[in-house]
Amino acid sequence: MIFTPHIYEKGNKLAVSILPMTEQDAKRTNEIPEWQSSWTSEYLLDPRLEKYAVKRGDELIALGAYEVQESALLVHIVYMEAQPESNPTIAGKDRKYRGIGRLLIAFGIKLSVDNGFGGDVVLEAKTSELARHYEEDFGAVRLPIFMSSAPRLLIADEAAKRIFFSYLE
Repeated sequence: MIFTPHIYEKGNKLAVSILPMTEQDAKRTNEIPEWQSSWTSEYLLDPRLEKYAVKRGDELIALGAYEVQESALLVHIVYMEAQPESNPTIAGKDRKYRGIGRLLIAFGIKLSVDNGFGGDVVLEAKTSELARHYEEDFGAVRLPIFMSSAPRLLIADEAAKRIFFSYLE
């Protein structure tokens, strides 16, 4: 079985590639239409982060930044963002592609498995609505908030397996 990344367009499953983010990918986030965040920012260019691009051919669909935390035996999904045409905050219900967030989480789970951490990932939700979405749709569990006011969530065990296995063929 292999990890087969995919997203959806109008209900149709589309194969995509996940590749290390290039400098050009990061620069494209500053072009029209602008993304919510500039991936050329100092925060997202932190060398401790592993950054990946989701692509379909030459089309940049999404970016994800991950931190492999060996001391905690998990992967921290630091940031993930879909292209403006597929970003629910920008495009609303008329999104071009769906399933991007789930794919970026599944890829974080894959990184966790690949590093021997059993698939555990943590992430912060940008909004309380997203936190509920992660809890209800992905089986995430809220963690105590320490240094951030954003809801912090853990996806592990059976919840992580369900997500990860849905991308295996």
